[in-house]
Amino acid sequence: MFTGIVAEAGEVRRVADADGGRRLTIAGDKALADVERGASISVNGACLTVEEFDAETFEVFLAEETLSKTYLGEVKEGDVVNLERALRADARLDGHFVQGHVDTTTEVVDVRQVGEDWEYEFAIPDGFGRYVVNKGSVAVDGISLTVAEKSENTFTVAIIPTTRDVTNLSAKESGDPVHIEVDVLAKYAEQLLAE
Repeated sequence: MFTGIVAEAGEVRRVADADGGRRLTIAGDKALADVERGASISVNGACLTVEEFDAETFEVFLAEETLSKTYLGEVKEGDVVNLERALRADARLDGHFVQGHVDTTTEVVDVRQVGEDWEYEFAIPDGFGRYVVNKGSVAVDGISLTVAEKSENTFTVAIIPTTRDVTNLSAKESGDPVHIEVDVLAKYAEQLLAE
């Protein structure tokens, strides 16, 4: 479980195809504090398990399921990724509950600067419009965001300079892919009402 409050933007240092998937070696600083083998780290919103690590990097394995649900199969050496350690039971919840289970991918439609802030517009993937509500929560590349405006085919979020600086949003442009995880509470409510 995560909060969607990204600790830092890390850098992909190595990409290697492996039997049944792919391996990524990622550089980080805050994500490596007291890390151990088997720890969970959210990488662009996907919960991944640390298999190996040293003072500067950690290695994760992307199984076929992860590759099919995410765009992590397309990342290259030098790409910037959002990193967050799993939520500790005694920690403050500043974002919203993010499972690290990517629901789908979509793309950036537009990026606009508004004064010192930014607006990012994303396409709503087919079948996911019912989970996106005005002032509701959504995780985009693992970042806990509030929907500022929803239209028929897109939703917009407002980004403050700190969020833009700490995350990979500063590198995103129109057409770039992002991961979407809708609010898990909406999915539970939908299932309960369907029974």
